[in-house]
Amino acid sequence: MHDFCAISLSNLLTPWPVIQQRLISAAQGDFIVALYNPKSKTRTEQIVFARDTFLQHRSPQTPVALARSLYRPDEQITLTTLGEMFNHPIDMLTTVIVGNRSSRNYEGWFITPRGYLGDLDDLIMAAPE
Repeated sequence: MHDFCAISLSNLLTPWPVIQQRLISAAQGDFIVALYNPKSKTRTEQIVFARDTFLQHRSPQTPVALARSLYRPDEQITLTTLGEMFNHPIDMLTTVIVGNRSSRNYEGWFITPRGYLGDLDDLIMAAPE
């Protein structure tokens, strides 16, 4: 994968304007972003701001992974897109990973080629087995 950053959407210890600026900077910088503490019963607008901010800089088809309850018996990973991510449950146990302009869903995998130019299918076909 490429460069990435992790941003908490919880404003309990960090002021919301600081989190907003981090989201804007990450979106503008084309980072892959892991969002944690994305949504609670009372905090529902932060994830909407995050999604809308990324949509200003990325295609609605940008891959998104919703990783819920990781390493627990009820672990669930859902691959979706930036435009469709709200069609799936998101809560405090979910980590939301937003791809960058190079990220792709490929045969059930969320991948971001690093350091290679060209078409993704050409890279995969040229890779040694």
